[in-house]
Amino acid sequence: MGKDHPSVKPMQRAALARATGCNLETIRYYETVGVMPDPPRDPNGYRSYGEDHVRRLRFVMRARDLGFSLEEIRGLLSLVDSHDQTCAEVKEIATAHLKDVQDKIVDLQRIERALSDTVAQCSGSEVPECPVLDALLD
Repeated sequence: MGKDHPSVKPMQRAALARATGCNLETIRYYETVGVMPDPPRDPNGYRSYGEDHVRRLRFVMRARDLGFSLEEIRGLLSLVDSHDQTCAEVKEIATAHLKDVQDKIVDLQRIERALSDTVAQCSGSEVPECPVLDALLD
């Protein structure tokens, strides 16, 4: 990229946060757990983030939005970083995650039915007996 692209200029952590919409503390955390690489430092000691950091942080944020765990994200990033990933390897991680999401949906639907049935039995009146509490105490 040429020097006429303003996003290529090195930036400090606050600018990276603004560019991505990510919280400063979250960026620090991602660096601590190794999802984000340590950036080089300017001569004055400030961290110097570039476009690669922006792209990587956006990748991590999108993966988190899709519910990928940090361990799953590390796996995906290791494939990206190795530059020899195959679609099959990525699909394996994504398929396992999809299965986890589908299992959670089934669990949530079961919880929703049970809670809905219990709440429907509750009169909501000013009496001490309550089917919701009875169900929780059983």
